[in-house]
Amino acid sequence: MIKVSVVGAKGRMGSHVVEAVNGAADMQLALTLDAADDLAAITPENTDVTVEFTVPSVSLGNVLKLAAQGVDVVVGTTGWTEEKLAKVREAIANGPRPDAQKVFIAPNFAISAVLADYFAVKAAKYFESAEVIELHHPTKVDAPSGTAIHTAQGIAAARKAAGLGPMPDATETDGGSRGQVVDGVHVHAVRLRGLNAHEEVLFGNAGEQLTIRADSFDRGSFMPGVLLAVRKLASDAPAGLTVGLDKFLDL
Repeated sequence: MIKVSVVGAKGRMGSHVVEAVNGAADMQLALTLDAADDLAAITPENTDVTVEFTVPSVSLGNVLKLAAQGVDVVVGTTGWTEEKLAKVREAIANGPRPDAQKVFIAPNFAISAVLADYFAVKAAKYFESAEVIELHHPTKVDAPSGTAIHTAQGIAAARKAAGLGPMPDATETDGGSRGQVVDGVHVHAVRLRGLNAHEEVLFGNAGEQLTIRADSFDRGSFMPGVLLAVRKLASDAPAGLTVGLDKFLDL
């Protein structure tokens, strides 16, 4: 049995994680913590893997503290930057289990979103233009989403490897309507009541267009990915920091 603790257990995502862990035949719920609770209660003795689903403003601190305590962590909170990831790597190196500590961060746990991201990277070198649109519920606190940023970074890296130059865009003044630019790729964020989590990647050449879209209509769609990550960390995932559920899929 994999002993799983959940940080952010009373939140929108955390409550689903608690339910999913309770429903998994190979897992046992250890501790459920929320904002007012002390993370020191989670130790390698009572927890095999901790799932952290909180908010970007506190997630880094939570992960650093858990790493310092030698606890393996699956992180679903978004808002990660290269600077924050570097701090996690440093915490692992300076922690009590530098050669065995595992931290996993996923921009998205939905299998559909992970595959859309993978397909987008594969398609990027074949198209002159690419843009990303992400659409979420209005209570999401960050924009653009971590998934969209990750997708844009992957597209940009694929284009660079293929020797492609900047994308065509004659816009001179846009008042912000062209979205955030991530490594040369425009990313647009929509916040609308009735939506859950959606991403659309648009590719264009003269006379043709390819659209890759992933839709998660319910938060339950993220749970198979969360449980997969927990099982991998409890078994054969490599030590150190791993980013992206695609690393645990047979792609």
